[in-house]
Amino acid sequence: MKKDEINGRIAALRDAMQQNGVDAVIIPQTDPHQGEYLAEHWQVRRWLSGFTGSAGDLVVTRDAAFVWADSRYWLQSAAQLDGTCIGVMEDGKPEVPSIAGYLCSVLPKGSMVGIDGMVFSVSAAEALESALKAKGISLRVDFDPIDGLWTDRPALPKNEVFVHEEKYSGESATSKMKRVMAEVTSQNADAAFISDLAEIAWTLNVRSSDVECNPVVTSFLYLDENGGRLFVDADKLTPEIRGYLADASVEVSGYDEVKGFLASLPADKRVLVSAAQTGVALRSVLGERAVVGKSPVAMLKAVKNDVQLEGVRHAMERDGVALVHAFMELEERMAKGVETTEMDVADILLKHRAAQPLFFDLSFDTIAGFGPHGAIVHYSANKSTNATLKPDNLLLVDSGANYIDGTTDITRTISLGEPTAAQRHDFTLVMKGHIALGTAIYPEGTRGAQLDALARINLWKEGLSYLHGTGHGVGHFLNVHEGPQSIRLNDTLAPLTPGMITSNEPGLYREGLYGIRCENLVLTTEAFTTEFGRFYRFETLTLFPFDLSLFDTALMTDAEIDWVNEYHAMVCERLLPLLDSHAQAWLVKKTQPLK
Repeated sequence: MKKDEINGRIAALRDAMQQNGVDAVIIPQTDPHQGEYLAEHWQVRRWLSGFTGSAGDLVVTRDAAFVWADSRYWLQSAAQLDGTCIGVMEDGKPEVPSIAGYLCSVLPKGSMVGIDGMVFSVSAAEALESALKAKGISLRVDFDPIDGLWTDRPALPKNEVFVHEEKYSGESATSKMKRVMAEVTSQNADAAFISDLAEIAWTLNVRSSDVECNPVVTSFLYLDENGGRLFVDADKLTPEIRGYLADASVEVSGYDEVKGFLASLPADKRVLVSAAQTGVALRSVLGERAVVGKSPVAMLKAVKNDVQLEGVRHAMERDGVALVHAFMELEERMAKGVETTEMDVADILLKHRAAQPLFFDLSFDTIAGFGPHGAIVHYSANKSTNATLKPDNLLLVDSGANYIDGTTDITRTISLGEPTAAQRHDFTLVMKGHIALGTAIYPEGTRGAQLDALARINLWKEGLSYLHGTGHGVGHFLNVHEGPQSIRLNDTLAPLTPGMITSNEPGLYREGLYGIRCENLVLTTEAFTTEFGRFYRFETLTLFPFDLSLFDTALMTDAEIDWVNEYHAMVCERLLPLLDSHAQAWLVKKTQPLK
């Protein structure tokens, strides 16, 4: 995108701000469903700024503009915003202020900050308003920053809705709705309003392809003791889906009818809304009817049932087969001297995954970063950055798929030539953290933040670190990122519970040189019970070998070496029966025991 085009859009936004008496505007990277991955219609921050990262908020004042980007996107945002009127705030650095702190420092008393209340959650808006009010700055929650500016804005998606069959989901929509309503009642409410697209998809066992790589349906959902009401574009519903919803006692209204419906509810209706997942504008429509609490769906969705877990294990096997064939092809191309780029790597992975039964889509756009690009945590290759692979550095590949019976997410770092001692040293430190976390035994009630240091301690001892989280929840044929659990330095207060699937992905990034990340998905399971209570452990679900050439066994304990060998033995046991003889020989070679 041309830099002067971006500058022109910011100038037009400033004109609109002046006309509306707004001194600063905040444009978050989200939508009315507080989503992380967005349909094109909601890519407002990207359209205004040209920055394409999946996280990071844009702030525009009358004379300055910045994107607050976290550590995953510091390098990418700097490159994409270079030459524009927009700077980068490297969010996470001690010297970088919060957005509210920045606005309080640059705006005089009596100023007005504008936001679109549909895309600002209740909790975010309340925190912002409180911070601004302390400095005499007011907050307007009905300012649409691109009203009249984005004239060719994409329409809302109209992809058809389909049922995620119970043989894969393991539970009917009717049963789920009852369990959700029990949670609603426990929070002293008698109805629920759900904005989160993955929660709606899970509750009703419906899917679509409205958001790239996320099989969700653009909609809102209202539930009470009589059933539900789905607010969705009627063009997306086949007669079969309408019948399915009717059988589950779910009525249908238009997507844009949601405000009118909420406003029409009886005054004594107590409607539970999630503070973190509901737009402040919708909460305002409910007024005194709103019971602001926590999501009644998040924990239910995060804990997978036996049918889902069996599906995930099968999906991991098919994904492992696809990865074997993909990395075999990559090696063959390199050996023959066939020019291969980062984008080629993504295409090869997609080709082999798409050949597997029950494949639906990727679970996110593949990250294939060669050499220095591997140090850009959420790097995305494009025609201008697409590097050619050479046998002299590391290749970091973070990829995954959505199968009808499960979602996968795996990162492997491989050496395309003879690794250096420094690369082997760094890789082994990362793997020591991966193993320490993967083998943890922890008591009931433990949260991810209490385990996070296990993955980092060997790096910290040498003055090294990484700034992203170590683990995120993973959906079941849903979003690859889900809560409420996570494994990171800041605490999300959600205990790791049997049935939860979480990633284990420590890393290390040497800017300008290479990046290393090692990721498996792990399942929280029962370990044992003692007089001190119940204890849990992780079961590793992902099935694909780590690069043997990158281990420095001199840095490893016997137990760590045993873990690698036992993991590779499991990979062989599960995958060899599914491979032809050529692929079997490749996998056996890649899983020879470390000594």
